[in-house]
Amino acid sequence: SSFLPGDSAIMVPHTKDGRVLFAIPWHDHALIGTTDTPLDNVSEEPTPFESEIDFILETADQYLHKTPSRSDIRSIFAGIRPLVKTEDTANTAALSRDHTIHIAHSGLMTICGGKWTTYRRMAEDAVNHAAMLGQLEDRPCPTRNLRIHGWQEEPMETGSLAHYGADAYAIRDLIRDTPNLMETLHPELPQTLAEVVWGIREEMARTVEDVLSRRTRALLLHARAAVESASNVAALLAEELNRDQEWQNDQVQSFKDLARGYLPSPSSSPPGGRSENL
Repeated sequence: SSFLPGDSAIMVPHTKDGRVLFAIPWHDHALIGTTDTPLDNVSEEPTPFESEIDFILETADQYLHKTPSRSDIRSIFAGIRPLVKTEDTANTAALSRDHTIHIAHSGLMTICGGKWTTYRRMAEDAVNHAAMLGQLEDRPCPTRNLRIHGWQEEPMETGSLAHYGADAYAIRDLIRDTPNLMETLHPELPQTLAEVVWGIREEMARTVEDVLSRRTRALLLHARAAVESASNVAALLAEELNRDQEWQNDQVQSFKDLARGYLPSPSSSPPGGRSENL
């Protein structure tokens, strides 16, 4: 990426409103965010506020190799983070990212807050509390050092397939056996047709959204290119899953509807946890 050359990420520990901003190299692009904005109503597909996009562009401009603009944005996306609020916290930046466990009089246990990077600690605390409540026998947990699928003793050079870990070699074998699968989904995307087939056969992808959003992450990398790839992905899915043309058409339209929330607006509004990809 011309905005963030090299392999190193940037962390801004204290923005003008007291938050943290990241800029991370990702498939020759720069992934930049995030923001924290309180919401009264939560939707299934949250979209960024224009003011958040302006804030990220303005802040990132102080640290990137060149000035980013709206026209440089390839995808925008948002998520909802559950934070535990206490009476003495006035803004989201001051809220704890830790988790809490509540036990009702009925014995129902609820875990709140937390974040992805502490998922195992959250699970451990929840299980320990449940075992205590249920007076269960103590047993050692086997998952602390359990290697996840795709682990490698030593990382090997597998190029754009590196994030698949050990599975990258199986995808290479798929390309070797069917060379046309080496073709990329789109000139603006690094993902190949082989990754689509792999996602269908080995990762339970069943929809265009599964492939382009949840498996390859193409929608997060370049929303317009992902939309333009939808028809080819639907055709591959139909071939692998024995679906008809009507199903393909429905899949493409459904994905286009979803992708509208990821396509950046070319115009900027007056400045008022989101991320964007340059």
